[in-house]
Amino acid sequence: MDITIQHDPANHRFSTEVDGHEAELIYRLREDRMVIEHTGVPEAIGGRGVAAQLVKAALDHARAAGWKVVPACSYSAVYVQRHPEYADLLA
Repeated sequence: MDITIQHDPANHRFSTEVDGHEAELIYRLREDRMVIEHTGVPEAIGGRGVAAQLVKAALDHARAAGWKVVPACSYSAVYVQRHPEYADLLA
């Protein structure tokens, strides 16, 4: 599933809309670290890889910005474990 993800840096948020439902990833910045606090996908659009695409977008953004990442929410932590290509980002 190919979706468009928006980044709202002022609110530390990545989001997308699928079939009229909004999914989001919320993070905070601590110096040069992105702390991923929450990944939320409504049940109506669950199981389609939306959360994975949100986390990937956040990790790719962190890499481009030169930030380390703290995957504080459980989904992002599992994602990083399953995708070792992002292990170098871990703080």
